[in-house]
Amino acid sequence: MESINRFQIRGVPGKVHTLSFDGRRVDYWAPEDKPAHLLIAHDGQNVFDRRTATRMTTWKMAQSAVNVSESLGITPPAIIGVFHSSSDENPWGRFKDLTPEDPFRGGIKPVGAIDPSFSLDHLEGNKYLAQITDEIAPAICEELGLNMATLDKAIIGSSMGGLASLYALGKHPDFFTTALAFSTHWPIGENPLVDALISALPKPDNHKVWMSHGDKGLDAAYGPFQKRADALMIQKGWRLNHDFVTKTYVRSGHNERSWAKYIDQPMNFWLA
Repeated sequence: MESINRFQIRGVPGKVHTLSFDGRRVDYWAPEDKPAHLLIAHDGQNVFDRRTATRMTTWKMAQSAVNVSESLGITPPAIIGVFHSSSDENPWGRFKDLTPEDPFRGGIKPVGAIDPSFSLDHLEGNKYLAQITDEIAPAICEELGLNMATLDKAIIGSSMGGLASLYALGKHPDFFTTALAFSTHWPIGENPLVDALISALPKPDNHKVWMSHGDKGLDAAYGPFQKRADALMIQKGWRLNHDFVTKTYVRSGHNERSWAKYIDQPMNFWLA
């Protein structure tokens, strides 16, 4: 772990710290008081810093966490934003990181425009999640003086990050308590992927799941897949609006501005 930079964001006390883990950038923010919750976000580019964000728009994740926590009378969660590894040299880096590796290696065929030169043997979703659970989160918790084992840990993401969040909860149910999945990109594997990810989730006893999407742009195609996912959740014993929530947002699309508008709702669902 190498410390690179610190910067401040409007409306949030303290500083965001930028670190490098073997070349992967990670940004994190923590409240002054020791938190009981830890939120780990995919696509860290879009979490805190508008200079690195897609279309220069962030999720305003820290601002929402502070506001929701204040309304609940609790200390805000610490937040870790993990950058994906796409670059000019590694153009498929995000796909490698966020694609649920086991289902696709198990025979599910990706649907859509995939470069013929790309092989599923290149997927690194398991390695990426292991870096988060075994290296990134422990190192940052140690730096903050937090006992990682006692923290309520959630993982959040959108699109491919929504898939990766559900996959993470199924893959590491003893580490994560909650998955918050926005605009989950089901079409990349269609119904077989829905079935695989939902069937892999743990029992709902000590876990929560949030799934939501809009009705514009890419999100307009998500409805049928999400309805299948919702039905499977209920079959598995998840209780709607208790330990899992599913939402469709009208006039909401597949972009950071849309997700930022309603992130307070899943944040409240998790923290409350």
